[in-house]
Amino acid sequence: MQTNFTAEQLLDPGVAESEKILRKCVHCGFCTATCPTYVTLGNELDSPRGRIYLIKDMLENDRPADDQIVKHIDRCLSCLSCMTTCPSGVNYMHLVDNARAHIEKTYKRPLMNRLTRALLAFVLPYPGRFRLALNLARFGRPFAGLFGSMAATKPLAAMLELAPRNVPAASPSAVPGVHTPDATRKGRVALLSGCAQPVLKPGINEATIRLLNRLGIEVVLPKGEGCCGSLVHHMGREEDALEDARRNVDVWTRELEQGGLDAIIITASGCGTTIKDYGYMLRLDPAYNEKAAHISSLAKDVTEYLATLTMPQSRIEPGLTVAYHSACSMQHGQKITRQPKDLLKAAGFTVKDPAEGHLCCGSAGTYNIMQADIARTLRDRKVKNIEATGASVVATGNIGCITQIAGGSTLPIVHTIELLDWAYGGPKPEEIPLTKPALQAAV
Repeated sequence: MQTNFTAEQLLDPGVAESEKILRKCVHCGFCTATCPTYVTLGNELDSPRGRIYLIKDMLENDRPADDQIVKHIDRCLSCLSCMTTCPSGVNYMHLVDNARAHIEKTYKRPLMNRLTRALLAFVLPYPGRFRLALNLARFGRPFAGLFGSMAATKPLAAMLELAPRNVPAASPSAVPGVHTPDATRKGRVALLSGCAQPVLKPGINEATIRLLNRLGIEVVLPKGEGCCGSLVHHMGREEDALEDARRNVDVWTRELEQGGLDAIIITASGCGTTIKDYGYMLRLDPAYNEKAAHISSLAKDVTEYLATLTMPQSRIEPGLTVAYHSACSMQHGQKITRQPKDLLKAAGFTVKDPAEGHLCCGSAGTYNIMQADIARTLRDRKVKNIEATGASVVATGNIGCITQIAGGSTLPIVHTIELLDWAYGGPKPEEIPLTKPALQAAV
């Protein structure tokens, strides 16, 4: 793609990086075939190619974002399916992130939209606030229908629909500390506790700690760690995201220097994609660029890390067919496609791949709140494909996908690590009814 940025414009690092990315695009349109919003809406401006034209026009002419640009950029899921498809290596992720930062600086959103986004940024990255908000949701549910009838308040209705009616109790797995294996220590890792996940489903990190400890891996939950920054990052609140990144880089660097770390384990793939990008995000910060790059190199999805270990013999015969939903942040963001399924198969599960596995379920961070109608359409399409496999349980590696898919299906849906923990000596996930073969093997 030909560009016409001035030398003065290219002094801005964000513009300079965007220009490099734009020049790689050859207008081929391969991305349109795998873009969930284009497949759903059929509008060229809701495809990566269309958004690239909008971003180019906005940045090249050095003008503020307008209603049309914001509408179509906001509709982007950042699922990154286009990057998997693109034959030219266009880094759409960095381009759209820069566009969102430009929108945040130059565009004044409608009042209710600003308030909703501010509320999400204030609540979701903080487990204590998030837990309180979920407990207060019961008082808002009677008004969900009213909120859903008005465009400005539709995100509030979506929040109430997604909020669980019963919030799990706080778990020790979210408290800073060290979990030491009973057997000889074979390794040491830090575990990202996360924000929404330990509130919505603390069993995920509990299963991770149990399994890693049984495999001889010491697990540390460092004091001072916080949100990875992905939520505010995708809102265009770049300085907030960089502060989150710096804090976590400091915390993990301290652990690295004091006790050593083989890896930083992440059980929410959306967080993993962002943390693996810390090196890029902080590339312009001389105090952090090298440290951030090293932290990014240590970041591993839990299945990515387990694939490097020697796993024991499965202790049960699960007798279950599992539909594996590959989260977009896993398959497109981190390019992890084989390890979760290989681990499940080795543990004795029969694994099925749903049709259209490359398409997003519609979760995408806060997308299912801010773009609820599109998200629901994508969810229903995803659920139809999952249920067509005939599987009795769904496994995935991202809490957002778990919450989203569970809202449209009666199939039990669990994190991959919960099934692996069960297979190798841990408790059965409470969502799964015990099958006869598994019961016989467990007795």
